[in-house]
Amino acid sequence: MRGGPLGVLASLYRGEQQIDFPRLWRRALIGSLVAVVVSVASFGLRGVDLGIEFEGGTSWEVPAPGVSVAEARDALRGTGAADAKIQTVGGDTIRVRADIEAPEAVDGVRAALADLAGVTGNDVSVTTVGPSWGAEITSKARNALIAFFALIAVYIAIRLEWKMAVGALLAVIHDIVVSVGFYSVFQFEITPATVIAFLTIMGYSLYDTIVVYDKVREVVGRVSATGRYTYTEMMNLSLNQVLMRSVNTSITSMIPVASMLVIGSFVLGAVTLQEFAIALLVGIIVGTYSSLFVAAAVVARMKEREPAYLEIAERVRLRGGAAGAGTRTVATDDAVLGEAAAAKRSATARRSASAPRAAAGSAQGAIPPRPRKKKKKR
Repeated sequence: MRGGPLGVLASLYRGEQQIDFPRLWRRALIGSLVAVVVSVASFGLRGVDLGIEFEGGTSWEVPAPGVSVAEARDALRGTGAADAKIQTVGGDTIRVRADIEAPEAVDGVRAALADLAGVTGNDVSVTTVGPSWGAEITSKARNALIAFFALIAVYIAIRLEWKMAVGALLAVIHDIVVSVGFYSVFQFEITPATVIAFLTIMGYSLYDTIVVYDKVREVVGRVSATGRYTYTEMMNLSLNQVLMRSVNTSITSMIPVASMLVIGSFVLGAVTLQEFAIALLVGIIVGTYSSLFVAAAVVARMKEREPAYLEIAERVRLRGGAAGAGTRTVATDDAVLGEAAAAKRSATARRSASAPRAAAGSAQGAIPPRPRKKKKKR
């Protein structure tokens, strides 16, 4: 393309160029399907690295620059934690997690890690969570997701329509599966902070999707009077109108998240911020994508099967506008709105022209008024 990606982006900002979204939907849906399949396969093969809050057990963390996982495992032999899960987090912190709850065993692991890192026992942080508490947290997180889906489905069905509710929920499910799949593939730990980030992702994705749907309803209300454009074409027009708004919202949302990820986790070493920021960053990107390419495509396919839009599509096909060549791209919003305004003016003119004729016809068949009698002069 002329001017490269920056030139295209600048022309999109100025409204000088449009994207033919329906032509991209097929490839986008194939890409989404591949991402979902990879995520589900990773769930089965690699599993999900749930935090100690969900599984229970004991976790030890100690700052140990230059110490490898193998060295930590050798140091823990004889403590009962040699087969524990050991990983490096934040670049220089050793984290050990094991199903150990006995106070003597916990203190033994703490002492071994302190000797390995050359620090005191007070520098080793220890967290112990009972299995019942972890199961309760998992149950509450699952119930929160179910309640979220139910309330959002009811709201969108009442506020817009049930087909849009279906499209929005499919987009949110897509976002959650891909985001959690990202954590599964790279074996990032899922903590309560990550769950909060996932809920935030769902809210962001739904916000972006509802913005698109609201614009679609507005355009359909103004343009459908022409009877010349299919629902897919009106959806395409709506997406181009909200495209830069979605991009701007995503960019402004990603800047603080990226700052939190780079400065908070890599510079300051806050591991919790890293887990939270990665989920948000991935979710914002996936949520913006799904609102334009998943939610919109699902609703357009469902609406095109309605009898009214099937009739319009057939008329467009007979005129040669979309005869097997895909969906036409509407040039500008002004052109479509001009046709809609012209259609309304034509209908108003026909009603105005028929009104005098109806009045004249009724006047011809009316009974003339009875003349008044003249009074006699005295």
